[in-house]
Amino acid sequence: MSTVRPVSTVEFSDDAKAQFMAEALAESRKALPACRPNPPVGCIIVSAGRHVVARGFTGRPGEPHAEAAALASLGSEHAGRHLAAFVTLEPCAFVGRTPSCAKALVDRGIALVFVAILDPHTRNSGRGVQLLRDAGVVVELGILEPAVRAFLEPYLLGL
Repeated sequence: MSTVRPVSTVEFSDDAKAQFMAEALAESRKALPACRPNPPVGCIIVSAGRHVVARGFTGRPGEPHAEAAALASLGSEHAGRHLAAFVTLEPCAFVGRTPSCAKALVDRGIALVFVAILDPHTRNSGRGVQLLRDAGVVVELGILEPAVRAFLEPYLLGL
């Protein structure tokens, strides 16, 4: 059972949010073409000092999603600190070939999650954000949405 963690006192300016989401979008591009048929998602994790401490992108089908890849590269020296994740697509709430990314973020103690766009997949579609919020994670939607949507939308068709 997870505990609700306090809201981080770290605030990000609109410019900083856009900059970090742009970095997550750059990670997304690295996922192609290997991630197909999964969408190319990117994630970066930022410390309270506003430094990128981990990066990840969606691997081949059955391999870690962007969030799990970023969390796996996160050093143990960052345990217990206030961390924020910037993710281009809503973290998945369901377990498929890989575990739930939303649950992994909660389990690692991520305090803030910034999401560019919601996942239209019928198995997710807002459930990832709800799982995060139910666990006390602060979630902000719509960061750099137009640019991320323009990139991701072609890969979200048919879900």
